[in-house]
Amino acid sequence: MKFDSILSEINGFGKFQIKLVLIQMLSRIIMPCHFLLNNFMAAVPSHHCNVNASYDGGIFGNLTLEQKLAVGIPAEEDGTLSSCQMFSKPQYQLLSGSNSSEDAFTVQCQNGWVYDNSTFKSTLATEWDLVCSKKGMNKVTATIFFSGVMFGAPLFGFLSDRFGRRPLLLVSYLSSMTFAVLSAFSTSYIMFVIMRFFTGMSLAGISIISVVLNVEWFSIEHRTFSGVIISLDWTLGNCILAGIAYYVNEWRMLILVVTSPLILAVIAWRWLPESARWLLAKGKADAAHYYIMKCADMNNRTNCMATVTPQALLESAQAESRDDKYTFVDLFKTPNIRRLSICSGIVWYGVAFTYYGISLNISGFGLNPYLTQLIFASIEMPMKIGVYVFLEKVGRRPGEMGALLITGFCLFINVFVPKDKWVFRTVVAVLGKALSEASFTIMYLFTTELYPTVVRQNGLGYTSFLARLGVSISPLIMLLEDVWHLLPAVTYCAVAVGSGLVASLLPETLNTLLPEFIEDIEKPRIQSTRRKEIQ
Repeated sequence: MKFDSILSEINGFGKFQIKLVLIQMLSRIIMPCHFLLNNFMAAVPSHHCNVNASYDGGIFGNLTLEQKLAVGIPAEEDGTLSSCQMFSKPQYQLLSGSNSSEDAFTVQCQNGWVYDNSTFKSTLATEWDLVCSKKGMNKVTATIFFSGVMFGAPLFGFLSDRFGRRPLLLVSYLSSMTFAVLSAFSTSYIMFVIMRFFTGMSLAGISIISVVLNVEWFSIEHRTFSGVIISLDWTLGNCILAGIAYYVNEWRMLILVVTSPLILAVIAWRWLPESARWLLAKGKADAAHYYIMKCADMNNRTNCMATVTPQALLESAQAESRDDKYTFVDLFKTPNIRRLSICSGIVWYGVAFTYYGISLNISGFGLNPYLTQLIFASIEMPMKIGVYVFLEKVGRRPGEMGALLITGFCLFINVFVPKDKWVFRTVVAVLGKALSEASFTIMYLFTTELYPTVVRQNGLGYTSFLARLGVSISPLIMLLEDVWHLLPAVTYCAVAVGSGLVASLLPETLNTLLPEFIEDIEKPRIQSTRRKEIQ
């Protein structure tokens, strides 16, 4: 007796599944808030050298602020004040309109910087002066956070496959709250990046376990819809982030506010079910029967369960179960799953690398950062509706290929659009952002359908590891603009196109039964009854 058949009988998309999604939304809405937090927490406001502390009094002390800046800081080609340079001594001749550059030697800022606090009251850059020669340290904060996510993904994937989805979710909730609060109260840069690393590691558990737990409770005919519905909490969190960041412009308080929904998630955890599919794969028929009955009761389908007993479930599970302990090595043991693992890993790397390359660069379009964030978030909703229709009618593989290739095309177009054409650049960037989000949504669902139940969390942990590797490197790519100003955009474009082509090598999973064991991967996929009836 296949679990998919039982799930269809007791309604694979009823009140039970809706409750499951709503409870997990409490934790999942914080994911984009933390993953994109650097757009605001690490923002770099306009700044210039602190000349008041650099020069002696006398004539300089009697000047107005505008005059002090004119004689103390050189101007850039566009007329703005230099952010990182100052004159070695005041150039008073500039006040009379003279352009004489005699003795006009420039040096690095000697006594710190003065920041424009009109948009951001406090950021990492202003807290620890992470500008100019230290600007790389500001970018590295995102890299270190995503490195934590990268290591947390396989760790929580392995542990949740071994000990269950539900207990590891609670561990993720509690550890995420703890490390986020500690990072908000950091007294040094070193302490902050260490706490952000462990925050990312903990959030990885929420990210991958919640997706799998949801998908494993939905029937085949509703699996596509469930994948899209689950992804909507990312869109919701994205929009919420723009609003919270607008009103909370101090980075420490911002971390605390975006983390606060986890308090409700911990309270609601008691009503979360364990994955009955996982329980059956582990031979725990009594526990699986308990949750299946709860699902049937809530969905008003208890009459369908009259002949389904724990003993029947146990016999079914034992007929197909294995006593093996599965590890990440099993993802590469046999030919088909090895090919699947390699290709899905490459695609995940490209999806995440491209998505965050666009999402973490909201200051390059000439708009207010809050408005840019809101526009980027708002476009995701209509795109996901389109994704649902496309996935149901066409399939996962062409959807993933198309989303990545068109994203790469949008990035390619913006390489040739001048920065003063900011309206056109923004429209193209928004389209590229929407399609990169579509590729993310499709790939999450695609991956849960590709891997068998016994290694599904291991598979998702492995692919999430490679995705976060891409994310960790993505912010640093912007530093390549010092080599060639177009190099970052060209790099993002090439990775998007390359991973889109690799996606063509993955098998289609539309309306196929979820594989239970690795052996199921090594034979042709079985179509669901629903698909056969359609044909």
